[in-house]
Amino acid sequence: MAQSAVAQPTASPTTPTAVPAKLPISAIAPWAVFFGILMLVLLYFVGAEQGATSLVSGEGVHEWVHDARHLLGFPCH
Repeated sequence: MAQSAVAQPTASPTTPTAVPAKLPISAIAPWAVFFGILMLVLLYFVGAEQGATSLVSGEGVHEWVHDARHLLGFPCH
């Protein structure tokens, strides 16, 4: 099939285009800080909640996050 036989789409000046909305940094920053702190807390519980730095006594937290520790490469045995 020749290239001339294939219809090429053309953009007309009246075709609306999607423009992403601009969000100010002041609207994003509090959420970024919140989720950053949340991720650090989760990383602590997955990676370090055991032994001398334990905040929760017992093995409950360790058992809940045991597979996640191995998945992320933290040794626990």
